[in-house]
Amino acid sequence: MVEYRSFRLLASLPRALGAGLRPHVGHAAASMIQEVQRTVPAYGQPLKGVFGKVLVKSVEFAVQHCIDSMGEPSLGHEHWIEFYRGRGRIEFTEGRNLDALQDSATIGARVAWRAMHPAVVAAGVDPAVISVAAEAIFAYVDELCATAIEGYQQAQAEAEGAVPVRRRRLLELIAGAPEGAASSIAGLAGGAGWPLPETAAMVALERGPEAADFPADLLGDGVLADLDGPEPYLLTSDPDTDLTPLTAKLDGWRAAVSPTVPLADAPAALRTARRALLLSGPDVPGPIIWCRDHLATLWLLAEDFLAAELARQSLDPFASLSEKQRERLSETLLAWLETRGGAPEIAQRLGVHPQTVRNRLRQLEELFGERLKDADDRLGMQLALRAQRLMRAHRPPEG
Repeated sequence: MVEYRSFRLLASLPRALGAGLRPHVGHAAASMIQEVQRTVPAYGQPLKGVFGKVLVKSVEFAVQHCIDSMGEPSLGHEHWIEFYRGRGRIEFTEGRNLDALQDSATIGARVAWRAMHPAVVAAGVDPAVISVAAEAIFAYVDELCATAIEGYQQAQAEAEGAVPVRRRRLLELIAGAPEGAASSIAGLAGGAGWPLPETAAMVALERGPEAADFPADLLGDGVLADLDGPEPYLLTSDPDTDLTPLTAKLDGWRAAVSPTVPLADAPAALRTARRALLLSGPDVPGPIIWCRDHLATLWLLAEDFLAAELARQSLDPFASLSEKQRERLSETLLAWLETRGGAPEIAQRLGVHPQTVRNRLRQLEELFGERLKDADDRLGMQLALRAQRLMRAHRPPEG
């Protein structure tokens, strides 16, 4: 157990000194409160409600316990220690800093000594005893402050430990966005000290096999992060600003940034960003993929089963052909749909002879007939063919 020097000094004083000072406890406490409220802005508010009760009790208990300790070496101090540790916790919870706490204790001790000194002198107390009493009182104030600071720092450490947990839970809640979660999100944001934005972007992350730890120290306070899960991700309300410091530091990592969307759309944005991590090729340079640059591609790749169903309905005449025939006619049909050009133009685009294109176009007319003249059918064919091409281009490598 910590040894308190002030209690040892107080216990060495004559018991009669404590008895003589007890009638002055109320006057000393009132004078201390008045001076603290006058000189310490943090305590300048009216003595009402919980604030008033806590301040008055704190001062009165400090004076009373100090006097009760005089000449009483067997007096217990556990309650005093717990009380002022709790007082420190209250200071942190109510948003006051340690300066206000220490200033109030120092000012209070000076006022208390000034209020009681005449009574000590009038009682004819030996000057040597007065000197010890003064030393004990000021040591008492120092140790009272130190005890309150312990409580303050404990509360601060607990709060700091809770903030990452709250921020992680907040991110999970936003990314999952269960129905009716708006009030929970707002409450968690307040507890995590995170200003709730109206819009945000989700950033899906992918770690390469040789990648070092993610450079989380480069993330600003406004970024929420889950870097420990199997699919790490971030949330940022200002992706251009927050991700710029990462650009040259993502060795082995890839990041895909969703469009900036209302917070309620964060789950869909995260799915889009994760889908974007499948993109590869020369049109996707660098470690950061910006979904805003690939919206059409991502839309076409949004749902594999929809693309497959669209292909089944729009390209059903290809079902009876061999794979090689399907490939040749698919590229010719897509080139024609995209350009609506003649055989020479399509041949140049595909790198084949114009007569080859004419032969293929005749085959397509036989297979699709009047459907090639219908605008809706043509759109379905074009979307299905583009989706197939994109899926082939961005299919993960086997093995």
